[in-house]
Amino acid sequence: MQAAPAPAGPAAAAVPAPAPAPVAPPPPAPAPAPPRIVEPPVVPPPPAPAPAPGAAPAPPPPPAPVPLKDVFFDYDKAVVRDDQKAALTENASWLKANPGAKVLLEGHCDERGTAEYNLALGERRAKAVKDYLIGAGIAADRVSTISYGEERPFVLGHDESAWKWNRRGHFVLQGR
Repeated sequence: MQAAPAPAGPAAAAVPAPAPAPVAPPPPAPAPAPPRIVEPPVVPPPPAPAPAPGAAPAPPPPPAPVPLKDVFFDYDKAVVRDDQKAALTENASWLKANPGAKVLLEGHCDERGTAEYNLALGERRAKAVKDYLIGAGIAADRVSTISYGEERPFVLGHDESAWKWNRRGHFVLQGR
């Protein structure tokens, strides 16, 4: 069977139009935003009350200077020189006046010699200073020794003007 020809003319206008194509459904509405949480404002703690005038504690006095002097040695020697004995006597007097004080005696050398030799020489120098202090009446348990050999020079340089300052027994206060 054949389809009938479409009417022409005014009758054609009366023919219903074809149905429109289906339209996709509208997208779903966005989810509502989560409720906004309002945190209470951060309030700094109140400042501490100012001290009353004249009531502020006085700062502690600065520690008294420690008058312990280094002792210097001749090249390759661990004998206390005569010109260094006065400094050692003053150090012993200070230690007697401060019976709670303990000291560490560091033995130092110049850069000449091997590291091993200089460690041993530094130890002999520190022991010579300790022995002098013990002979002056300082208890042996208040004096300890260590050797740094050539590892901690006081003056950098490669001649006698530096080396003479590096051959020393150095006092380090350990407690009062």
